[in-house]
Amino acid sequence: MLPFLYPLFNGRNKKAPYLIKGYLRFLSPKLLCRKQLSHILEKGVAEYGEEFLEKRVNYYNKLSSEVRLSPEAPKISEHRLTKKRQVYFFDTEEYLRYFSGDLRWHSLSGDVTHIPEEPTIVKSRPIEGDNANSVLLKLNKVRHFVFVNSDILFSDKLDKAVFRGKIPHKPKRIRFFEQHFYNPLCDLGDTASHGDIPDEWRRPKLTIREQLKYKFILAIEGNDVSSNLKWIMSSNSIAVMPRPEFETWFMEGRLIPGVHYIEINRDYSDLDEKIQYYSKNKDECLRIISAANAYTEQFKDNKLEDLLSLLVLKKYFDLTNF
Repeated sequence: MLPFLYPLFNGRNKKAPYLIKGYLRFLSPKLLCRKQLSHILEKGVAEYGEEFLEKRVNYYNKLSSEVRLSPEAPKISEHRLTKKRQVYFFDTEEYLRYFSGDLRWHSLSGDVTHIPEEPTIVKSRPIEGDNANSVLLKLNKVRHFVFVNSDILFSDKLDKAVFRGKIPHKPKRIRFFEQHFYNPLCDLGDTASHGDIPDEWRRPKLTIREQLKYKFILAIEGNDVSSNLKWIMSSNSIAVMPRPEFETWFMEGRLIPGVHYIEINRDYSDLDEKIQYYSKNKDECLRIISAANAYTEQFKDNKLEDLLSLLVLKKYFDLTNF
């Protein structure tokens, strides 16, 4: 595909409509939202059930007791729109507007790979360890939450593993390319416009549809999670990856190897073995695809996603503002 056409046909969410919607929401009165919060929560709990909602809310927000924030914690009313972080601003403001501007909170934008000292709203967190201070919200969803609506049959796809993504400054991906770039079972390419990597690694970008011609799609973590995992798991291809070390709103920590994806060693040493095995075992592949597709369905109910976001924040403010 010609480079100038890629943004139009890459299969990803379009950022311009998202930003327009964000600005319109930002300019609308917040008082009405605050008056509606109790009604929205009561109606949502009645529709989905308290026990069902609590399981996901408590996964995202693991705080179990009151924690007083430091005096330096900013108020919601101090939340400011900046050009550099406008996506994170709009994704938090969408739900913050339902709460009093006097409430205090902490938030971190971007790829968060450590656990903050105080309870903080984040996009990503380490899966292992005591990560209760990392409270997950559905952030940068315009980039991360992309799903496939149509696809070709698994049997019509190529028996190879494909990867397209940025490699520079991402050690896990660099190690993978060092070991498997010339592997005949792989079609690999770095799509970064610059960076200190071998020139032969550079390849043109592939649209999602072009990547879906392959049975196996590599989901190698970059700074935190691999952003392609959501659309892979909603398709008729299979994600191939080591067990994840980080998670987001997608709850990567709940994914089961061999059920939702094909697990490879963290040193990538068994990639050939796994690709060759699953290429010969179609029924096992179809079972993984079915389970992965079913897993992604829970994130497609926008009304439920909005309700969960509000409940996660309500729990956060209840336990940190007292």
